[in-house]
Amino acid sequence: MKELLEAAAGGKAHEWGFIPVTELVFSPELLKSCESNVCGHYNSSWTCPPAAGALEEQRAKILAYKNAFIFTTKYDLEDSFDYEGMTRAREIHTVLTLEIREKAGGKFPVYGAGSCPCCKLYAGGGTCAFPDPCRFPEKAISSIEAAGINVTDLSRSAGVKYNNGANTVTYFSMVLFNEF
Repeated sequence: MKELLEAAAGGKAHEWGFIPVTELVFSPELLKSCESNVCGHYNSSWTCPPAAGALEEQRAKILAYKNAFIFTTKYDLEDSFDYEGMTRAREIHTVLTLEIREKAGGKFPVYGAGSCPCCKLYAGGGTCAFPDPCRFPEKAISSIEAAGINVTDLSRSAGVKYNNGANTVTYFSMVLFNEF
């Protein structure tokens, strides 16, 4: 599995690493940020709180696996306010996340950057169907942060950089699996 994931990431991911899921740091404070709707997706997406489940529910789901494959993509921006560049970079990162899940057999949970973008990608720019049934359950990507995982701590555990310098954006994804 390790070789398969590394090959899937090779050439497209910026950095990657493997960690046991027991090294993941879960933070109730992250879910408090979700509840205050900092990103604007609270109670509007199947992969964000409250629909994604409580912290302990998320934690149990994640800890049912043994290992996590963490990978990043890094993109250069025109400046630190280049929102269009950040948005495009996240879309490219999401496509890579979906490719890696597919190459891994499509059977492992993936967690990505921010709320699930699949309706936007596959439904012609549409918004999440929430509270109606999810249109793309086989492609839906849960948010790392919505699972209560601190990405700064995640980067340290996986040995990948959180910040890659001025005028760059780095996105993280995580694939859960059992055996190497």
